[in-house]
Amino acid sequence: MSNRVTDTLFQLIHSLEKSEKRHFKLYIKRSSTKENLKIVRLFDAIDKQNEYDEKQLLKKLPGTEKPQLYNLKTHLYKQILASLRLLKSADSIDLQLNEQFDYAHILYKKGLFMQSLRILERAKETAKVNQKFNVLIQIIALEKRIESLHITRGMQSRAEILSAESVEISSKVDMLTRLSNLALNLYSWYIRNGHARNEKDEAGIKKFMKENLPPTAYQQEGFYEKLYLYQSYTWYAFIRQDFLMYYRYSQKWIDIFDAQPLMIRVETGLYIKGLHNLLNAHFDLKNFQLFEITLRKFEKFAETDRVKDHDNFRIQAFIYINSAKINQHFIIGTFKEGLALVPEIEEKLKEYSLFIDLHRVLVFNYKIATLYFGSGDYETCIDYLQRIINDNIEMRNDLQCYARLLHLLAHYELGNFDILDSLIRSVYRFMAKMGNLTVIEEEMFKFLRTSFRIPRNKLKIEFEIFLEKIKQYEKSRFETRAFAYLDIISWVESKLYGKPVSEIIHEKYLNAKKRVYHS
Repeated sequence: MSNRVTDTLFQLIHSLEKSEKRHFKLYIKRSSTKENLKIVRLFDAIDKQNEYDEKQLLKKLPGTEKPQLYNLKTHLYKQILASLRLLKSADSIDLQLNEQFDYAHILYKKGLFMQSLRILERAKETAKVNQKFNVLIQIIALEKRIESLHITRGMQSRAEILSAESVEISSKVDMLTRLSNLALNLYSWYIRNGHARNEKDEAGIKKFMKENLPPTAYQQEGFYEKLYLYQSYTWYAFIRQDFLMYYRYSQKWIDIFDAQPLMIRVETGLYIKGLHNLLNAHFDLKNFQLFEITLRKFEKFAETDRVKDHDNFRIQAFIYINSAKINQHFIIGTFKEGLALVPEIEEKLKEYSLFIDLHRVLVFNYKIATLYFGSGDYETCIDYLQRIINDNIEMRNDLQCYARLLHLLAHYELGNFDILDSLIRSVYRFMAKMGNLTVIEEEMFKFLRTSFRIPRNKLKIEFEIFLEKIKQYEKSRFETRAFAYLDIISWVESKLYGKPVSEIIHEKYLNAKKRVYHS
């Protein structure tokens, strides 16, 4: 299940809500020229298509040749965007500021300098309140141009003020650029590779962080400077599997939003992303109670108009909340109950396929496969893992490896010993090529190579030996991936004690809750 690569106009039209389509029709019919009536017919024809079909469009528009269709599509695309800008401007600070800047620029070109300056002054105040420094640079640049080319009242004091503002904002933007670049590059490293696999990865990430973190980053007081700093440390900690640091900086990420509630509306997407990371941190640290509290907080926020009325935020919330709900079943061991989430997730992934990136789909396929594995439905588990294995997506090397490892275990559980030997060699080669073999995985392959040849009456002893070997690595930082993506210890214990893996995990959860309660 992947994003459809299709015509951009088709994508845009099929992304529109009913209200947006209605608004477009009203907007375009205000000027009912012959060409505009043609683009309405083109709009309707594309809207009715399930897949983009240019031949069908030409039939629906008699007298239109292929070169003319291209021009009509270009015109329609621009008109839809203009309609959306008009509809959405009240809901977006960025659109409002850009609109005010455009008005000021038009007035400047008309020679109405004082009117232009008045609009720029109001826009500047709005930009300052919402900390939109990139727009502030544009506003101040236009103010400086007016002051330098045309004599206005208070020329001398205005020049000094604008010069000081320009220097201050440029310094802020430089810091923001450096911090946001750092956060983005760390996140990009994680998307490509997953967690640090070894000392070499760890040393590389530490070096990158040291070389790119501005020396004065901690002295910054602005909202965005802090946000990008906390984001950077969040990814840095997550890559290094320092889950305590990951939790601390995910919490700081949310805390700055809670301290400035206005910014939740301004940067809703980043607030949602912060909640997602905080949930992941609680999951990694097995903070069961805080996980539940944060999930309830997230679900409540997802029901607000701000999220429900915005396509991007609604889809983000769906992805992260359902991911967290699956994680909750992993924590408790209620794999079969977790399968109830799958039909809706599948339905929404199909509905949102134009908007959801391949990484999210990859993660969902792995999580759903794990639910089926934990439920004992190994054949369906294999079906979901095949989606990952067959897609050959060049991202998340760690998940690519663990999908193959889980696929191997599912065949082991099904007793498909005739193909197990070749599968073991294939998965081992793949993981070695990816540089993804840890001590745990090496021990797993050693065990699997011999276990299906061992007589049943001696197999329990081999499981005991295997469990003793891997348990010593449970607290090792570079081995935690094996336990996070695949609870191999619980799987081995299920074999030793003759219980389903879900029961083993549930018992651990109940014991952990008791310890928390008594402490």
